[in-house]
Amino acid sequence: MAILISALFILLALMGAPLFAVIAASALWGFFQQDINLSVVAIEIYRLTEMPVLTAIPLFTFAGYLLGESKAPQRLVRITDALLGWMPGGLAIVALIACALFTAFTGASGVTIVALGALLYPALKKAGYSTNFNLGLITTSGSLGLLFAPSLPLILYGVVAQQLALDIPVSIDDLFLAGIIPGTLMLVALSIYSAIQPRDPAALANKTKFDAKEAIAAIKDTAWEAPLPIIVLGGIYGGFIAVSEAAAITAFYVLLVSVVIRKEISLRRLPIVMRDSMKLVGAIMVILAVSLASTNYMIDAGIPTAIFDFISEHIDSQLTFLFLLFLFLLVLGMMLDIFSAIVIMVPIILPIAIQFGIHPVHLGILFLANMQLGYFTPPVGMNLFIASFRFQRPVTELYRATIPFFFILLTTVLLITYVPWLSLVFID
Repeated sequence: MAILISALFILLALMGAPLFAVIAASALWGFFQQDINLSVVAIEIYRLTEMPVLTAIPLFTFAGYLLGESKAPQRLVRITDALLGWMPGGLAIVALIACALFTAFTGASGVTIVALGALLYPALKKAGYSTNFNLGLITTSGSLGLLFAPSLPLILYGVVAQQLALDIPVSIDDLFLAGIIPGTLMLVALSIYSAIQPRDPAALANKTKFDAKEAIAAIKDTAWEAPLPIIVLGGIYGGFIAVSEAAAITAFYVLLVSVVIRKEISLRRLPIVMRDSMKLVGAIMVILAVSLASTNYMIDAGIPTAIFDFISEHIDSQLTFLFLLFLFLLVLGMMLDIFSAIVIMVPIILPIAIQFGIHPVHLGILFLANMQLGYFTPPVGMNLFIASFRFQRPVTELYRATIPFFFILLTTVLLITYVPWLSLVFID
């Protein structure tokens, strides 16, 4: 009977039933089978109100949407181009850094492809890069910022991990620190590849030289946005403000700059931006709420322990477990959006990983790094279809374009997986 019900839930999810409804139904069924009062589900959902850090999610999301609707993407591209465009492969490196920074604040790789793709693709083409390289670069760099603060998936992983009452505490500050080296490693690897790319000789003849006047003008143009990372990250890492306070400061500051000072978002447009940003937040919150109940049931039922016992019968090596986890997360990244994957799979995977001696902060970084890779893994990586729609290209062309980038980032993800020091060097 249990197998039949489980199959029914999976079938409903595949047929397009709302994910929160499937998760809630599975939790209700599980508690019903154990003769536990079903009000426990409502109690678990109510626990959301007791998480002060959770306020960071809507605030950072709102700030990210405001940045996306303003002209901040153009200014970001301009300043990185002015400072780095003169280097070999400079414009490609500019694209990588701009996309990473933009994704870190918006938390959505698809938004980055849509928002920055229109700016970067023609610029890269004009600079003499091949079409395949341009498509591959923008498609893959759209997810690069997921490991950098204040990335929404990093915060969400921390929130979920904190609900599991682990012996090893997982703070969001630690996750922000843990993502610095792995995220930089990915950027450096792709930057080196970009720097050695062949270019059209005619475009090379018009190679951009460093222009001090343009650099100064670009810095002045970003005078309002430039302090934001320093205030937010410096405040968090310096211990002056908590993550939720940093989110409030970020949202207020971006709102002030975009609406009042620069006037790039009108008061008429502002409610629409609020609505769109809260749609995403609402979806995340509802899934997270019912997942708390589902997680509680799975722990009470001993499901993670049973899975660990089964795995231990066949796997006795941490290295083998990490490799199988790497393959599993790669497939998961293709099939499921990152927010759903975190709230559904982390409560199952994390207790098992700890049994194999894996630090929960390290697991968070390798989890997100794998999901990032899954975004553009053929045949169904989400970014492939977003880029295909955005640039009006067949998805098969995107498959070919992303292959070199895939293998470069695959290598870095394996390094992140098997070298915990990269994630834990800054963690006490």
